[in-house]
Amino acid sequence: MVDFDVQTSVVFLVFMLSLGIFRADRNLNSGLQCSDADNSTSESSFRVNLDNLLGLLTEKGPSSNGFFKATVGRKSGRIYGLMQCRGDVSAENCANCTRESVAVALRDCSKSKKVQVWFTWCFLRYSNEHFFGVWDQSSAAIVNETNFDNASVVSRGLVFMNEVALTVPKQPLMFHTAVLDAGQFGKRYGMAQCTRDISRADCSRCLDTQLMTFRTTIGNKRAWEVYGSSCSMWYHDYQFYSNISITTNDGDGRLSFHGVAIGLMAVLLFLFVP
Repeated sequence: MVDFDVQTSVVFLVFMLSLGIFRADRNLNSGLQCSDADNSTSESSFRVNLDNLLGLLTEKGPSSNGFFKATVGRKSGRIYGLMQCRGDVSAENCANCTRESVAVALRDCSKSKKVQVWFTWCFLRYSNEHFFGVWDQSSAAIVNETNFDNASVVSRGLVFMNEVALTVPKQPLMFHTAVLDAGQFGKRYGMAQCTRDISRADCSRCLDTQLMTFRTTIGNKRAWEVYGSSCSMWYHDYQFYSNISITTNDGDGRLSFHGVAIGLMAVLLFLFVP
């Protein structure tokens, strides 16, 4: 069992989102977090450093196994950033996703010094504060609120995803996919990964925490995803990974969003853009 840091309150944010039919490889903008507006972002030194940082992430990330982190600037003007693509995404799709993330960050968080952008295929983060190697517990879950699974599959699915979580830290890229054969109820597909700046021990704790935090939220659902600052998990009843575009058959595909922020200095705001 994971010990939560309860020094600060837990903030629950709930949004409803209708995505229509969910496709495996639609690169959706899954979430956005911007810090409070800061007028100093208009200073030329900050803009130059930020442009250089985002340029490095865009150029180096896709060709570096889908992960790259960099620091640009000196002393108080220093900016830290990383990008990571989903482990099954091609270099071309990774590059396209990174460019999209950068565009969203510059458009929607233009006055923020701390920014995180989640897409289906990739994750972008930058800050004027050092965060490399620090496990961040903030996470958000997307679940299908109307399509429940068979009780026996629910139980097996949670055990299955726990096994996926246990395997991820042992993998070279801290990324793992697996398939659960649920017999007459079909197959369930799971995937999880951690950002490669954190330790394997923190990767394990991150995934365990997500499973425990959202256990009641995801427990009886056929489809769910959890996006976090340090790790993410996916669970569906169709093969959604390996960049294979397959349409799910889970009814109207209505998903709802449940965000949890733990141990953060400020309330998080996640915006979902279809």
